[in-house]
Amino acid sequence: MTTPTFRLVAIPRLAAGGRWRVEAMRSLSEACFLWFTKGQGRITIAGQTRGYTAHNGIYIPAGVMHGFEVGGQVFGTAVFFGKEDLDLPADPLHLRIREVHAQQELNVTLDAIQRELDTDTPGHDKAARAHLGLLAVWIERQAAKSGETLKPDAAKKLVSRFTKLMEERFRTGAGVGDLAAELGVTATHLTRCCRQTCGRSAIDLLQDRRIFEARRMLAETKLPVNQIGESLGFHSAAYFTRAFQHLTGASPTAFRRSQ
Repeated sequence: MTTPTFRLVAIPRLAAGGRWRVEAMRSLSEACFLWFTKGQGRITIAGQTRGYTAHNGIYIPAGVMHGFEVGGQVFGTAVFFGKEDLDLPADPLHLRIREVHAQQELNVTLDAIQRELDTDTPGHDKAARAHLGLLAVWIERQAAKSGETLKPDAAKKLVSRFTKLMEERFRTGAGVGDLAAELGVTATHLTRCCRQTCGRSAIDLLQDRRIFEARRMLAETKLPVNQIGESLGFHSAAYFTRAFQHLTGASPTAFRRSQ
């Protein structure tokens, strides 16, 4: 039996290396499920922004761009599904769990997964996977009962397509005009739709995605600053530094030292 690729992380811990790690637009190569047990905030998924509060579960498929607020009073658990072979939903979900029994059922399942991951008892990996399968079933059942599939109107569909294309192209240096043209709309119309669905302009979303990746590379790699800028489509080191400092308040070098 292979080592489990899934993991559970306390939501406050996700922001331990800086709130930018959760708030900036980015996508993951694995599906994740966010279970909030205390606090409230806003989350943006595929260009749609909405509020969340305690006893809300947010399911985000792999490759879907998102970012969310984590204030000091927000608590809960994030489940990252890794490469496990599970029948998970294809679309994002927002579950508002009002039934106490359903809340308790989820908490018991999450506790069981973590308990098995924390032990070396024979068969713990099989048990952890079994409980993870029960979590997938719980999500499916709650989605059928009370889930809000984030099915978009025309504006939301466009912004969803934009975020998907942006995820594919943000390293190339393509601007909003280039991406809008590929989507068959004007940059003005695209920006209007972005503001309508998430309160931010198209260029804000694009720069947020690029600078998130820059911060991640500065924090987690030893690549030279100019090489990082080039890899993200910035045409000069000076332009990269200006853009980075405008969004973060620090130069790339100063940010790296702080990490």
